[in-house]
Amino acid sequence: MSEINLPVVGILCDHEHVGPHPFHMSGNKYIQAVIQAANCVPILIPAIASQTNFLQLLNLVDGILLPGGYSMVDPLNYQEAAAPNETKLDIARDQTSFGLIKQAVASGVPIFGICRGFQEMNVAFGGSLHQKLHEHDVFQEHRENKNLSLDDQYEDSHKVMVTPLGQLSKIVVANEMNVNSLHTQGVDRLADNLAVEAVSEDGLCEAFSVIDAKAFSMAVQWHPEWKVMQNNKNAKLFAAFGRACKVRQSLKVNQQVALQVNQQKKCIEVL
Repeated sequence: MSEINLPVVGILCDHEHVGPHPFHMSGNKYIQAVIQAANCVPILIPAIASQTNFLQLLNLVDGILLPGGYSMVDPLNYQEAAAPNETKLDIARDQTSFGLIKQAVASGVPIFGICRGFQEMNVAFGGSLHQKLHEHDVFQEHRENKNLSLDDQYEDSHKVMVTPLGQLSKIVVANEMNVNSLHTQGVDRLADNLAVEAVSEDGLCEAFSVIDAKAFSMAVQWHPEWKVMQNNKNAKLFAAFGRACKVRQSLKVNQQVALQVNQQKKCIEVL
């Protein structure tokens, strides 16, 4: 029997068109990782910033997951030249993620960014991105080979060196990790309030945490959700996020109980 009262994790959707119709959607692998490795209940957050009360939304969930996606973060968000016309963008997701990220961190709601979510968090806090890593000779190839099967695309492709004594090192209990790599963009300028948690062999930032955050606030450039239960270190990462969501849930419950007790005391005083 499933455990009752599990923490709830909101997963931000992509805004996509399927045929002529707009949809809000997220990949099953992220949903399953939240269920299996984080031990939380997933719900989907539509990318509709103008119609979303972010504070109300954050009161409903115990954590936020910013998943990967096929679109690129619009470079206009970090004051760089517009993306080429053929670039796939998702303006609706950009607007929604930027509205969520800062308020989630400020409110002490755990947040976990993956790939595009990693890039969104950096930009939300004032950082910038390389639009096309493969056009810079200093970086190795970080894109997937789309001619391969999914299993081959998501195979580990390079190492990352984990920052000693950092938050990630305490979670995975390792100085390095083998990770997959399926991204075109990458961190150029890291935002001032972010701490590097891991770098790839070519020096690219691959993981960071938010300095002085009240709760788990971390992002990684790779895809830990892929077959997460078959990868011990990635499973530990989701489990740490899940534990933080459980703490958040407990705090909310305690606050609600304290509020009810205070209301009962006021009623008794009136009587």
